[in-house]
Amino acid sequence: MKLLLLNVLFFHFLLGYDYTLKPEKVNATTYCFFGLAEAMDEHNNGNMVNSCYVNMGSSYLVIDSGPTYLFAQQAYTKMKEIKALPISFVINTHTHDDHWLGNAYYKELGIEIIGSKEFKNEPKVQQTRMQKRVSKEAYEGTTQVFPNEFVDSEKTLELDGKKVYIKSVNKKAHSKSDLFIYIPQYSTVFAGDLVFNERIPSLRDGNIKNWIEALETIKSMDIQYIIGGHGKLVDKHSVDATYKYLTELLENVSLVLEEGADITDTLDSVKMEDFKDFKMYDTLHRQNVETAYRMLEWEQ
Repeated sequence: MKLLLLNVLFFHFLLGYDYTLKPEKVNATTYCFFGLAEAMDEHNNGNMVNSCYVNMGSSYLVIDSGPTYLFAQQAYTKMKEIKALPISFVINTHTHDDHWLGNAYYKELGIEIIGSKEFKNEPKVQQTRMQKRVSKEAYEGTTQVFPNEFVDSEKTLELDGKKVYIKSVNKKAHSKSDLFIYIPQYSTVFAGDLVFNERIPSLRDGNIKNWIEALETIKSMDIQYIIGGHGKLVDKHSVDATYKYLTELLENVSLVLEEGADITDTLDSVKMEDFKDFKMYDTLHRQNVETAYRMLEWEQ
C-alpha cells in the first residue's frame, strides 16, 4: 500500500497540475478554451480567461496564450488531439498577465509571439499578479516572456492565403495596449478584453470613453463572430452587454457629477440594477463607478 501511494505521488509530480481543459468548437475553424466567469485564485488557478486556436489551413493561430505555462502546454496537447497542426503565431491581445503568461511554453517551441508595442514598456516584475494568486503547482514552469514582434497601429499576416489583420486601438480603452484581430475570410474578430460577457467588465486600467469608441468600431463591422477575452458568447451580439454596461455607466456617472454629487454619494447611487445578476458585480461594479467618476471629474 505504501509503495502504491508513493507511485501515485510520483506520477502526480510528473504530470503537474491538471487544468482538465476542454476545447469548445466555435465554428468550422475555431476552438476556444473558455475560462470561468470569476477572479483568479487557487481554485481555478487562472483558468478564467479565453484562449483560442484558429485553424488557418496548415497551422494554428493562437489568440492569447493563457495564464500559465501548464495551461498553454495542456491546451496545445488537447488541440493536437483534434488536429495535429503546428502553430504559426501566438498573438497577445493586451498586457494583462492572465492573457500572456502561457508565452513561455510557446517560446520553447520556437513560436513567434506578437503583441502591442506597449509590451516594450512593460517591466518584468519580481512576482506577477497571477503568481500571487494561484498555486505554486499550477504556476510551475511559468516565466515572464514578452512578445518578440510588436504592433504599432496595424500588422497584417497572410497564412495559407488568408489575411489576418491585427489592429491596435492606439489609446487607452480596456488597457493601454488593446489589440483586436480580424480575419475577414472567417468573418471573425477576436476582441480580447474589449469584450466581456457573462460577467462585469473591469475598468481599473481603462478609459471609458475610448473603450466605448473601440466597441463602436467593432460593432460597425460586418462579421458573424466576436470572441472576447472573457465569456462564452461568440456571435456578433456578444459585444452588446459590455457596450450597454459602459454607456450606461458613463451616462449615470456624468449625470451625478453634473448634479454636484461627491464620490461617496456617487458610489451609493449608481447601482445599475439591470446588471446586478451578472457575475462579479459585487466585486467590480463599485470599483468601476469610482474609476469612471475620477476620470470624468479630472476632465471637468
